[in-house]
Amino acid sequence: MPVVKELSHLPVIVDPSHGVGIRNKIAPMARAAVAAGADGLIIEVHHDPDHALSDGAQSLYPNQFDELVGQIRTIAEVVGRKV
Repeated sequence: MPVVKELSHLPVIVDPSHGVGIRNKIAPMARAAVAAGADGLIIEVHHDPDHALSDGAQSLYPNQFDELVGQIRTIAEVVGRKV
């Protein structure tokens, strides 16, 4: 990510949902992306991911997303960014 950010003037958006595809791995990847300088995240959220028509295995429950946002805010503050 630092190399891409150095080479481009465009924001770098990370999609850990599709990149990993496993619900319990999305939060660690999202936290790492923010720590590495991501300008944005794409994270799938569904109220009942086990019954979603697509991408359910990579969708967070709303409560998981809320918790992740809190963690991301903390990480962003530590690295001098805002959410």
